[in-house]
Amino acid sequence: MLNVLYMIRADGAEHTPSVFGFAPGVSFWTLVIFFALFAVLWKFAFPPILGYAEARERRIQDALDAARTEREEAERVLAQQRQELADARTQAQQFIAEAKQDAERVRADLLERARAEQEEIVTRARQDIGRERDLAVESVRREAVDLALAAAAQLIGSRVDDAADQRLVQEFLRNVPDSGSDARGAVT
Repeated sequence: MLNVLYMIRADGAEHTPSVFGFAPGVSFWTLVIFFALFAVLWKFAFPPILGYAEARERRIQDALDAARTEREEAERVLAQQRQELADARTQAQQFIAEAKQDAERVRADLLERARAEQEEIVTRARQDIGRERDLAVESVRREAVDLALAAAAQLIGSRVDDAADQRLVQEFLRNVPDSGSDARGAVT
């Protein structure tokens, strides 16, 4: 306000005031008003403004700290999960390798058992065939002896001539049951 008065008085004196001109009275009152306003602002306005600024700064810093902590935690968890995944892959490969070995072992055991059973069956079959052959040969021998004895008994009982002997043997063979059919073919 004083400033306005001073300008009015200066206009009256036909003196044009300069903005850059130095007026000691105006400068004094300007400084007094500035410091008074500064003191009022310092007392009443700056504490809430600075408090708000500090609170905002704290919130921002807390958010940055929380973000950094969360990022570090996420990196740690990611590294842990990667390690667990690698461990799981390793275990899976070990399980697969063990399963392949077990399967190969079972396969080899089954093949060995099958070969052993096959050899046992072949051996038994050969033994059975040999026994049956021996029994058949023995049976044929017995029947041949029986046939020869029967034929001899009939020949001795009525011996006429070779043709009659032949006829008697043929007749005897015709009367013998089917079990001697192999012997009949051999004698004729």
